[in-house]
Amino acid sequence: MIRVATLYPDLLGTYGDGGNALVLVERARRRGFDAELLEILVDDQLVSADVFLLGGGEDGPQRQAADLLRDSPLREVYESGAHVVAVCAGLQILGTTFVIEGDHQYEGLGLVDVKTTRGAKRSVGELAVSVDDEILVGFENHGGESHLGKDVEPLGAVLRGRGNDGRVDGFRAARLWATYAHGPVLAMNPWFADVVLASVLQRELAVLPSVADQLHAQRLRALGL
Repeated sequence: MIRVATLYPDLLGTYGDGGNALVLVERARRRGFDAELLEILVDDQLVSADVFLLGGGEDGPQRQAADLLRDSPLREVYESGAHVVAVCAGLQILGTTFVIEGDHQYEGLGLVDVKTTRGAKRSVGELAVSVDDEILVGFENHGGESHLGKDVEPLGAVLRGRGNDGRVDGFRAARLWATYAHGPVLAMNPWFADVVLASVLQRELAVLPSVADQLHAQRLRALGL
């Protein structure tokens, strides 16, 4: 049984990133694996899961989610083997510090050495990122600029849009992926969903053709990539 948990969709659900959990569950089930979808709300205790997903949200909810997660065992659960996928505000929360609500700096979870400052202008629009042999597509809408520590690996190089700083987007570590791409990003990039699933299941996955692959190819053509 694969347990997929969305963290605080009542706070970090502004951009529809909860759809990422649905994609993981459905792609697992279509391959014959049992999968369970969990939603961990503000008043809930953190439960056991194989993969936790953090979405995007506005400044106030982001700060509240960060406060809750600092008091939760998420760090210990991750270090014990759980997987984490984070988008936008979720990305910033996983880092060491982030700036929101003007110039107020808040502590993140410190899972990764990443500091987010206020960008010169808001980044809104198409985002395309070269990730290994694939291209990740989505939409960004954020005011942050994320600076990676010297040992932190970015998710990929920006082809369109801004991502962290106009050069790279997100970051990745063992069992952890973060990006500024909404979409939901796993719905728009089925290959990325399968990267996460293959890591959770610790096996190669059978090819699963779907209309999502056609839509991904269509998006690449529209972007001239």
